[in-house]
This record gives sequence, C-alpha cells and structure tokens, in this order.
Amino acid sequence: MSIRSNQPELLDGKNIPFKDIRENLRELEIINALLGGHAITLKAFRELAIGTKKIHICEIGCGGGDNLKMIHRWCKKKGIELQVTGIDINPECIAFARDNCREIEHAEWIISDFRTADIKNRPDILFASLFCHHFNDTEVSGIMHWMHAHTRLGFFINDLHRHSLAFHSIKMLTRIFSRSHLVRNDAPLSVLRGFRKHELHGMMSKALESDPATSYSLTWQWAFRWMIICPTVSTPDSNARNGNI
Repeated sequence: MSIRSNQPELLDGKNIPFKDIRENLRELEIINALLGGHAITLKAFRELAIGTKKIHICEIGCGGGDNLKMIHRWCKKKGIELQVTGIDINPECIAFARDNCREIEHAEWIISDFRTADIKNRPDILFASLFCHHFNDTEVSGIMHWMHAHTRLGFFINDLHRHSLAFHSIKMLTRIFSRSHLVRNDAPLSVLRGFRKHELHGMMSKALESDPATSYSLTWQWAFRWMIICPTVSTPDSNARNGNI
C-alpha cells in the first residue's frame, strides 16, 4: 500500500441505476455515523465556525447530503442560523440529497462540477468529505487551491488514511453487513485510494504555494481518517506546514 491506487470506483461510472445509488448513499450515511465520519466533520466545522451565529457552509461532492443534514441539526440545537449549499456532479446524488435533507429549509442543491458551480453567495466554510480520494494527486492539490480561494473563513477536508488494517477491516465489515454491491466494491477500494500523511502535506504545500503565509492543521482521526483544517486567517493554534503535527 505504499502507492495510491488509481483504479476507478464503481460510483464514478456512468449509467448506474438510481436504486443502486440510493442504497449506496443510504449505507454511506450509516457508515459515517457509526465509524466517526460525522464526528470528524462536525469537529472541523466547529473549529472554523467558532463564535459565529450566522454562517454559510458548502460541501463539494456532497453525495446524499448526510454531512450537511448532521451539521444543520447541530446548528439548530445551538441557535446558529445556517445557510446550506450542496454541490455534486451526479444528478442522481442531488436527487437523493434533496429528499434526504427535506428538513433543511432553503437549501441550495447544485448539479455541477464544483469548479464551475454558480454559487449564489461565497461560502463562509467549504468542505469535502470522502471526496478527494476520487482524484489523483495533482487534482487534489487543485481542489485544495480552489477551496482556499473561494471561502471566507476557511476550508476543511475529511478523508481516508491508506492503511492495511483499515482496508481489511472495511472489506470484512461490508461483506458481512452491506447489501450494496457499490459499497462492497468501493469501500475497500476507497482505502487503497486514500492518503498517507506526507502525501497530504505535499499536496497542501503545492496548493498553497502562492500564499505561503497560510497555515493549516493535519491530524489523524479515528477510524483511519485524516482531517485538514485550513483557516483563511492564521490562528495561534494552527499548525504550520512544517510537519509539526
């Protein structure tokens, strides 16, 4: 597992029946809830949104919208006014997200490549969860650069740690519990397309080379996830790009 896999996932293909996509997204929401993905996303959101009472958040590659729904519920409990935008290039994913997130009033759902999306207002926070591993290293740096350039408060990324234990564990769990052939194929493959720490540092350094004053944090999270938080304005507790994480 020293080299990232470039094998495409089934979900990245075309002409997938909607019932298969629906089952895949439903199971991914369960996986995110049970294996800590939602907790990591909320942790990063809270760090960037600290002290705000009104905020616009946008997820690129939003899939079924479960991350946005989870953040919306948390903000509602805290009395925070939240504006939500979800972007996904797959119209079937957006169709599912609209239905899955009916409780979010006035949510904006955009079917588009994120780079050409017509977002009504510049988001305060941009984020990507389990999105970057679908792309090669150069493309990931481009995503990071784009996110940094199009947000007010900052961006964060929640993605996979490429590790043999993570690979064999998710392969076993999905074989036993998953009913989705997309999940059974793509979940272990996603780990093979995941990242090592030094790789993410290299991608971030390339993404931010035009703005060397920017700092970010890169931390390992359970279970086998990486969390990158990059505020647009450096804060005292931000970790600089020197690897001292």
